[in-house]
Amino acid sequence: MPQFSYRARNMSGGLVEGTLDCPDRSVAIRQIEQLRYTPIRIEAVVAAPAPAAKGAPAAAAKSSSKPAAAAPTVTAPTIPTQRLKIPHTQLLIFTEQLAHLLQAGMTLDEGLSVLRKRLKHPRVQQMTHALHQALVDGRSFSQALRDFPRIFPAIYVNLIAAGEASGALPDILKRLVEHLMQAKNLRDRVQQALIYPAFLAVAGAALMIVFITFMVPQLTGFMAQNGGTLPLPTRMLVSFHHLLTSYWWIAALLVVGAVMGIRAFVRTDEGRVTWDRLRLHMPGYGRVIAHRYYAQFSRTLGTLMENGVPLLKSLDLVTEIAGNRYLEVKLAEVRRAVIDGANLSVALQAQQLFPDLFTDMMAVGEQTGHFAQTMQTIADVYERELDRTVKLISALIPPVIIVVIALVVGFVVYSILSAVFEMTGSLQTRP
Repeated sequence: MPQFSYRARNMSGGLVEGTLDCPDRSVAIRQIEQLRYTPIRIEAVVAAPAPAAKGAPAAAAKSSSKPAAAAPTVTAPTIPTQRLKIPHTQLLIFTEQLAHLLQAGMTLDEGLSVLRKRLKHPRVQQMTHALHQALVDGRSFSQALRDFPRIFPAIYVNLIAAGEASGALPDILKRLVEHLMQAKNLRDRVQQALIYPAFLAVAGAALMIVFITFMVPQLTGFMAQNGGTLPLPTRMLVSFHHLLTSYWWIAALLVVGAVMGIRAFVRTDEGRVTWDRLRLHMPGYGRVIAHRYYAQFSRTLGTLMENGVPLLKSLDLVTEIAGNRYLEVKLAEVRRAVIDGANLSVALQAQQLFPDLFTDMMAVGEQTGHFAQTMQTIADVYERELDRTVKLISALIPPVIIVVIALVVGFVVYSILSAVFEMTGSLQTRP
């Protein structure tokens, strides 16, 4: 029976090498995955040459193996990995195609080799070459991704680490594709919803600048010559014109100072917790963040538990992908409660971190013994809630902006027209 030598990563991240007797390569891949290993490279073991031809054939075999093991010539990297950045669309294509290749039975080593030749974007080729070389050097895939902080966010890297730990890297890549697509669709929907209001905002701002810059000074001079008294709305508009033209630099300094102060506060640990907590309670925006994390938390936890990752290790991984310091602090308290013997649903409910529906469904899964499946169901529920929330907010943004612009422009127009009517009335009453 043919033999296949392999190199893989075990659940603790260590390198494992060995040999399997299998009828073909696909069976070897399945056996390695059943051992909870992430295959990196699988090669057929070539039978030893006959003794009579020991010298020349062995040398020939050795020389012929060198070109196969050598990587193809690639343009030398021109951008350090720490500064390399690619478009979001290219990251989505890379993740999706790598997921397809792994699901088709390729190893990471082979998948990255294929993508290095298939993807034509220069920076993507540089990235793929560096990732492939890191695997050849014995590093894990998640460790190699950390060399590209401007390409792969923390959630991406930690989910890949979770996939390596659980032996479900293709499934995790599929979830990452869905996550990236969801983020792209969310951004596209918001941008499309804001195109018309943005046009109105620019037109309204241009109209107000024209009124305040040109018409207000002329109106003030004309009223001063005729000895008229400006109405209250017009006086307010004139005062605003005076502040805008004379003290704009003070407003600019205040804005810059406020931004720098907030950024300095957020850099502290306490400030980061406070800011991330405030984000979760912002109207509309906070609801989107919360529902997205509920779905992400339950989906990731369910996937990890389905693939045999212990609960405490799973909690560590879902804490790392939170991307929110306030949530990380709360989940650390949850982990301590679980260590002390509490059920996960009870620990989460005590922190008031998740809604009652979430913890109630989780408690049912704990009691029935179908925890992983229940977590996947919870993820479906909150993904639907997230989609409804995004659609609602996208539908509300345009009319809100239109109303605000209408009020501001209406006030400016009313201020000018009221002054014109006041002057007209005063001219008519004069003898």
